[in-house]
Amino acid sequence: MGVLSRIEVITVVIRGPSKLLYHIPILAGCLIMLYPLIWMFFSSFKDNTEIFTSSSLFPSKITFDNYLQGWKGVSGVTFGTFFTNTFYVTGMSIVGTLISCSMAAYAFSRLDFALKKVFFAIMLTTLMLPFHVTVIPQYIMFNKLGWINTYLPLYLPKFFAVEGFFIFLIVQFIRSLPRELDQAAAIDGCGPIRMYWYLILPLTLPALITTTIFTFIWTWNDFFSQLLYLSDIRLFTVALGLRMFTDSTGESSWGALFAMSLLSLIPVFLMFIFFQRYLIEGIAAGGVKG
Repeated sequence: MGVLSRIEVITVVIRGPSKLLYHIPILAGCLIMLYPLIWMFFSSFKDNTEIFTSSSLFPSKITFDNYLQGWKGVSGVTFGTFFTNTFYVTGMSIVGTLISCSMAAYAFSRLDFALKKVFFAIMLTTLMLPFHVTVIPQYIMFNKLGWINTYLPLYLPKFFAVEGFFIFLIVQFIRSLPRELDQAAAIDGCGPIRMYWYLILPLTLPALITTTIFTFIWTWNDFFSQLLYLSDIRLFTVALGLRMFTDSTGESSWGALFAMSLLSLIPVFLMFIFFQRYLIEGIAAGGVKG
């Protein structure tokens, strides 16, 4: 064995324990953070009377009644209806956000028009405006339009570029693209619309996927807006459907609540797993140029 090989072996032996000591706190922290989710998973297979009376993490007897009861829903409306409603609202929100925010970002980053910097500054100030400040004016406006107890207040504003965060994200990404591409496209006869559709949109795919992921998660987990505008149980989303399993005046179906909560996490989990590479790439590339 050569001198270099011996040095490499000694280095590995020395670094091994240090790496182990480095990862133990991280694993312990991950376990602490995941413990509520692990507890909810095992509790979804427990009987209602065992969930809060047993100190054991594992159920004494595995039962799937919680999933069957939870999927039946409440008041004759199945949980499948809640999932369908949520997918509809989320899908429309994603489409509206992608179309409007990408067009607004293209205009701010590539087109020249009057008061461009002023409008961009106003857009940025909306990021600092608390959501609760606009709740009452929005509710009054939507009530006068007759949109209460419909899905329109939940997704229609998305078609008018109301998400300043995503506009700013896509603007930063487009600014990182070389302007020589625009000049080459203009020489080939591309106007602003064709340049936006055939050049900018394909190149901003990571930023668009990042926008899709965040819009999906935020809309899927939204509770306040859906509670504010929806009153018909047939229109309820997953967030409101989960609330129906808890009753402050009577007995709550905790087992069914935990079971349906786990099912509601699956779409969000899959969305993040399959598109996390684009999420990281979109955020990193969007923050390169200010």
